[in-house]
Amino acid sequence: MNDKTTSADAEGAVQRQFEAYNARDLERFLAVYSEDIRAYRPPAIEPAIAGKKALAAFYATQRFSHEGLHAELLNRMVLGSKVVDHERISGVREQPFEVAVVYEVVNGLIRSTWSYAAE
Repeated sequence: MNDKTTSADAEGAVQRQFEAYNARDLERFLAVYSEDIRAYRPPAIEPAIAGKKALAAFYATQRFSHEGLHAELLNRMVLGSKVVDHERISGVREQPFEVAVVYEVVNGLIRSTWSYAAE
């Protein structure tokens, strides 16, 4: 694999998925993810979600079905092909909660994510 992902490419991909998330636009959201996406929730070492079909099913039923769903970007760091977002999520739990998500972008698509949610 000859990946030439720049910081700007990585940040652009993550920003597009962030905007699609807040619009609850599943098609636009999925367009930024690779077919072999792996979503991790440490400390578990196995992916919580593996593959674009599983990602689509999860977001269709567990996230985009929530009317009040909204992510607020609190901070973003871009390190080459990696983007780290600190977000406040509303509409999933009774109270908003914060999460740090590390996105790995390869060939312009998000290939892996690691989510660390506050209790």
